[in-house]
Order: sequence, then structure tokens, then C-alpha cells
Amino acid sequence: MLNEEMIAELVKEVLKGMSSSGGEEKAPTPKESTGQKGSLSVKDYPLGSKKPDTIKSPRGNAFSELTLDAVLQGKATFEDFRIAPEALLMQAEIAESAGRRQVASNLRRAAELTKVPDERVLEIYNALRPHRSTKEELVAIADELENKYNATACATFVREAVSVYERRKLLRGDIPE
Repeated sequence: MLNEEMIAELVKEVLKGMSSSGGEEKAPTPKESTGQKGSLSVKDYPLGSKKPDTIKSPRGNAFSELTLDAVLQGKATFEDFRIAPEALLMQAEIAESAGRRQVASNLRRAAELTKVPDERVLEIYNALRPHRSTKEELVAIADELENKYNATACATFVREAVSVYERRKLLRGDIPE
């Protein structure tokens, strides 16, 4: 069981990471326009310090309300410290403005996965490992992502994996050459 001191330290670390760039590299200088007319760009990175008013927790609490006192008073819960899909989509917009299209795509897929239970995400991850699933099992996962969770980008990703796994003989039952 976590004691109050451990919780306080954990909250401090999370808040510190959310409110600063955490010593990581700054986003690159934007390249040519991607054609999207978003309201966020590289100048807004990191959101925690440049636009904290735009960040909300999955339960709708403002970023500024996520404090140790709020945790101790029961106003902020573990769920509030999970990333909201909207925050991931904002990060995707910033990545896109920096010319980082692949990072933006990854962040959009991550936003979709926030709707999928953690246990199921881990099951899907394991199913996508080479030689773990049949084509039919992976197609069923793609259908589930699309139909049950409306995670269309993730479903497309799994279907693309099926195609690659077929070509490279990475499906369960395939014999490596």
C-alpha cells in the first residue's frame, strides 16, 4: 500500500513532467506547412507550460487543479492523471505543424486507444507479436477496434500488420524460411 509520502512524491514528479519539457529536446523548427489550419503549433510546445488552460483530465478537471492537495482531499483521482484523448490530439497537431507526420499519426492512434481498456490493449499488443496470432485473429481484432471502440486508425494499423505478416510469414503457424 502506498503511503502519503510516496503518493506526494509521485504526484510531484507527474506534475513536474507535465508542466515542463522535462529536459527533453524541444520540438524542431517547423518545416513547410502541412496544409492543416490548426490552432496549435510548435510555439505552443510544451502545452503544460505554454497553454496549461487547454489541458483537461479525462474527468474534466483543469490542469491547474491537479495538485497534491486535490489528491489528498479526494478531488483528483488516479484517473485524472491519465492522459485525455484531447491532449494527445493537441500534441498530434503540434507534431504535424513541426513536420513530424509519423509522430502525429502515432499520437492520434494513442488517442483512440484511450477508449480501449488497458488489459485489452496489452492483449492486442501481445497478439501483434510475430507468430502469436492467425490472420483471422488479427482481422477480428481490427474489426473489434473499429466497431466496438471506433478506433479506425488503430484498426487500419492492425490490417496493415496482417498484410505485412502474411508477406513475411509472421502469422501463427507460418514456418520461418
